[in-house]
Amino acid sequence: LMHLMDQSNDTESEEFHKNLIADFLKKTYYDPNHSINTKGRNDLVIHNGKDAKTTVGVILEAKKPTNKAEMLRKDKLNTKAFQELVLYYLRERVTHKNLEIKYLIATNIYEWFVFDANVFEKCFAQNKKFVKQFEDFEAGSLVGKTTDFFYKDIAEPFIAAMDATIEFTHFDLREYDTALRNAD
Repeated sequence: LMHLMDQSNDTESEEFHKNLIADFLKKTYYDPNHSINTKGRNDLVIHNGKDAKTTVGVILEAKKPTNKAEMLRKDKLNTKAFQELVLYYLRERVTHKNLEIKYLIATNIYEWFVFDANVFEKCFAQNKKFVKQFEDFEAGSLVGKTTDFFYKDIAEPFIAAMDATIEFTHFDLREYDTALRNAD
């Protein structure tokens, strides 16, 4: 954890930080039993097995620490990072028929937002109207074809109108910095 936090660099790109997160996950738990890499447009995924042929179990969206506009906050989930997780979840769940997704995570190295895939299933994949909009978007039959169109014109208003509470776990590694560096 100390190495992960110490390697963060505000002047570096999102790609740089995504690689730090992948290295951290590999070195702390997942290697060699789980493949961690990109998949399509997903920043990172953790596969349920040793190679990329196995199903995706975890979808991660990584933002650089200085990208506050796109990163989730505890009091504001409806951000680009969350909308990206929704799109990536629907692609994995609806398009690829993956029933083995366990978690979705948004992180900026320090803050981690962890969502149980069951929450996304109930809130998004089981909503027939929303899934239909997603499928129409993926088929290219809507006026907009860019992912930004999906985020702004489909996901953002849908999330804003939701009645359901979206449960998540949040932690900030900076809160543990003193304890991590304590020689005792």
